[in-house]
Amino acid sequence: MSSSLTMGLAMLGGGTLAALIAWNAWTTRRNTPRQPEHDTVPLGDSVSTVPVEQLANEDGRVDPVFSDSALVHAVATPERRPGLDALIDVIAPISLEGPVSGDAALAAMPSTRRTGSKPFAIEALNERSGHWEMPQAGQRYTAFQAGVQLANRSGPLNEIEYSEFVMKAQAFADSVGGMPDFPEMRHEVARARELDQFASGHDAQLSLTLRARQTAWSPGYVQQHASRLGFVAGVVPGRLVLPAEHPGSPPVLVLTFDTQAALAEDPTQAALRDLTLTVDVPQVARTDQPFARMRDAATALGQSMDGILTDDRGQVIRDETLDAIGADLETLYDTLDARDLAAGSAQARRLFS
Repeated sequence: MSSSLTMGLAMLGGGTLAALIAWNAWTTRRNTPRQPEHDTVPLGDSVSTVPVEQLANEDGRVDPVFSDSALVHAVATPERRPGLDALIDVIAPISLEGPVSGDAALAAMPSTRRTGSKPFAIEALNERSGHWEMPQAGQRYTAFQAGVQLANRSGPLNEIEYSEFVMKAQAFADSVGGMPDFPEMRHEVARARELDQFASGHDAQLSLTLRARQTAWSPGYVQQHASRLGFVAGVVPGRLVLPAEHPGSPPVLVLTFDTQAALAEDPTQAALRDLTLTVDVPQVARTDQPFARMRDAATALGQSMDGILTDDRGQVIRDETLDAIGADLETLYDTLDARDLAAGSAQARRLFS
């Protein structure tokens, strides 16, 4: 009797232990982030000919990009700096008594190209071509114009910034022997406020969040699935971009996830529960269909990665809601077009920056 009882207890204990081991194995497997497949080309090996997102650097340089397993060092072709535009800039003509060399103009340029939070620029009228351009060595110029942007996402041009603009432009004009003609400050500041009011009421940055239904994702797993849709590594850890067709243009879409996970010592153990897809509406041309492409990308990633689409509060987003957003977006595009600030245009990209 005692022997039978001992054997029964032993069998029961063995069964319990086996069940515990199985449960622990299942829990570990469930909590381990999904890993990328090994037979797929790593993200870093596939982007050497693809332009990455534009940097703020004025020399067009693109910094190295680190991914889970590779160093991506791609150089985007810098886009020509958009010229001054009376629609969004204060412009002060600078007349000359005679031609000035490009070397003299470059030597007279101010050390910074901002007045407060607004971009500042000097353009020169090329004696030979008759075109306005940034001053260049070896050229001769018959006139200059100084400009400062009326508004951007930091707000409208104010009186202090306008005064700084006048000081910088006057100093440049004195150095090249020119005579500036400044527009009236109160008029330009009022124009800046009106433009800023319009921009503030018609700015839009849309985002969709994709959340894991059950098992979390590793950064490599996200990169692998995103790369199949054309995303490449951005310049910031945890950021992937869908490049625009034209080099130097802002990305059509941006995909972001936790930066700390991207920088983890062992990225395979970093668990991601969500990622965000974003489109900066005024920065991307309407013809690129950024919202439709964001919606398609979110759907494709949700299906391949077992994710669910939500807003930033965790509420599930239905197709009817996305349809309504798309309709509102078309109205916004029409309004921007009517103001000569079409989404993706040089003027819109400068104003909404």
